[in-house]
Amino acid sequence: MKIVEILRLTEMGMSQREIAASSGCGKTTILRMQARFREAEVTHSDAVQMSEGELHAIMYPESGDSRESIPGPDWRAIHEELATHKNLNLQFMWEEYREQRPDGLSYSRFCELYREWREVAGREVSLYRERKAAEIMEVDWMGDTLPCVVDGATGEVYDAHFFVATLGYSHYPYVEAFPDETEPRWIAGNVNALHYYGGAPRMAVPDNCKTAVITPKYYEPVINSAYWEFAQHYGLAIVPARSYKPKDKPVVEYSVGWLETWLLGKLRNRFFFSFQELNNAIRGVLAELSERPFKKREGTRHSEYIKVDKPALRPLPPQKFEIADVKFKKVGDNYHLEYDGFHYSVPYTLHKEEVILRATERMIEILDKQRVRAASHPRRFDTRYGRYVTDESHMPPNHRAVHQARQFDGRRYRDWARKIGENTYFIIDALLSSGKVEEQGYRASMGLLQLTKKHGEASLEAACRRARELGSPTYTTVSNILKNGLLKHATAATSRPTPDHENIRGGGYYS
Repeated sequence: MKIVEILRLTEMGMSQREIAASSGCGKTTILRMQARFREAEVTHSDAVQMSEGELHAIMYPESGDSRESIPGPDWRAIHEELATHKNLNLQFMWEEYREQRPDGLSYSRFCELYREWREVAGREVSLYRERKAAEIMEVDWMGDTLPCVVDGATGEVYDAHFFVATLGYSHYPYVEAFPDETEPRWIAGNVNALHYYGGAPRMAVPDNCKTAVITPKYYEPVINSAYWEFAQHYGLAIVPARSYKPKDKPVVEYSVGWLETWLLGKLRNRFFFSFQELNNAIRGVLAELSERPFKKREGTRHSEYIKVDKPALRPLPPQKFEIADVKFKKVGDNYHLEYDGFHYSVPYTLHKEEVILRATERMIEILDKQRVRAASHPRRFDTRYGRYVTDESHMPPNHRAVHQARQFDGRRYRDWARKIGENTYFIIDALLSSGKVEEQGYRASMGLLQLTKKHGEASLEAACRRARELGSPTYTTVSNILKNGLLKHATAATSRPTPDHENIRGGGYYS
């Protein structure tokens, strides 16, 4: 407890200034405490054996000074009320206290004693957190903007919004200017910061802004889906700061103030014709500022980054994360999902399921309800090849057969037939040429060529030869020859030798 520690330091002969620096209490509070415990003849060894209540009774006696003769309130209960209900303040708590004790403390005395209680109870000091190498990247937007980007065509001046990232150990900063603070800019800033650092820390600590957190719950915050995808891609943990608790991310809070002074100060009288030009200038100023020596530790931000943070960062994945437009959709009867005028297939087994569609500049990705990728397609922008993008493996078997048939044209049917044999080619060519338009023969051609699945290519070629000899190049003739075994009879008939007869002239007749 603070009282015991202050008594220990007092008996060591330390000055009030030294005790204040060590304990985090004000010098006035320390002076009053020393006087009261001296009057009560309580030493440090006595205080160690006493309870917290007994020590507070000495610190805040109920008798003596007329101001102290009035019983004080329960400071711990008041502090917990203020911490629990953010809309309450000391004025409200004092008025509530006076309703119960009309002859109680004045407002100024009430506030003075509450501040003393906070100091003694250790409520005015901050818990120091030992920063580890490459453990945390704190991220935030600067509060200030700068009107410095000029449209070369219209002369209109745009405000620049500044994204800031800082590594927890080295305080090495990254700053990037954007035209706004929308979700795509937020994700781009986080991605570019990691690639600027050349590696990924263990966790990122953002504010509770809507571009990062949908529901700012302390124990189970709901992370924005796009930000969650970013974290998954780089293997980061997202640990949002508590609402209205800037001490949860002190490094970036300090860096924002420092950069608003030094970075924006150096840019304040300059104008740029693009955000790319502005960001190039920011890199130059950051390089200069990062080489400035620390005031309370050795080295610079850059030297500590090179020596400590950079070697401990985890490697980045091969591909840079792309911001995705995320849509939640239900799979319809035709197992295709529409995005930007085009329809992309998913496995038919996801029929009526809720899925997540992610669209980047290059890809369309579909995730199932377990967030496992179920399908992906190159994103299409050109309508010359149609608006449906279909993977045959996503189809049920009957749909796949129909789809494959629709993909054939006359050239493909003829090429397929030519590989089987000249007679098959002859029949297919006849089927395709028999109608007014070639498409009329597609179904018969597919049916004829599919006969190879049951009878084999050699039998189909023989049947086509027989149909050709009969002068009937149709699907029905070829199918009947194979189905009724006519091919065997035809072969047997043609292989029987011609009998001798007096009317047969023989080959010598014509010589």
